[in-house]
Amino acid sequence: MSAQEKLIKESILQDHATQLLKQRGVKIEDIASIVYDLQKNYVDDLTMEYCIENVKKVIQKREVQNAIITGIEIDIAAETGAFSDVLSDLLMRDEGLYGIDEILVLSIVNVYGSIGLTNFGYVDKLKPGIIGKLNNEKSEQCNTFIDDIVGALAAAAASRIAHSQPTHDNINQNPKPETSYQGKH
Repeated sequence: MSAQEKLIKESILQDHATQLLKQRGVKIEDIASIVYDLQKNYVDDLTMEYCIENVKKVIQKREVQNAIITGIEIDIAAETGAFSDVLSDLLMRDEGLYGIDEILVLSIVNVYGSIGLTNFGYVDKLKPGIIGKLNNEKSEQCNTFIDDIVGALAAAAASRIAHSQPTHDNINQNPKPETSYQGKH
């Protein structure tokens, strides 16, 4: 496969993932709004444009695209009755003890380390913005995976922003320890 063919294939995945989000009623701006709320107290001069840029950068990662496509297509398959009655019922009700939706999106949050996981836990518990709307929507649309996907995208983008900030520790101000820890022989 040539480099150009590879780029085209990657673009198709990203476009498909983004289109699936839109089809399910999720805009990049909805996700960026959650990112803004997560980071506004920690980043001076944070803008929505910067949050949008970071959400888009997260979605550019292939493993993220794979999780988006897989999760949303599972939601769609549940709506169409493609699964057994038992699994369709679990998915359509977003059964509380069905944790596969959270497991899938760990591949998104882990891209940016442990802060991604803590951010995800926070938004999964609070369900801010579009996440709460998706989670509480009572319709024929299955939102078992999409609400967690949105939370994971927001958590990952917020983590990406956090990683880009300068550290505030003073490790570089005092590079040598005051006490020597060399053992006696």
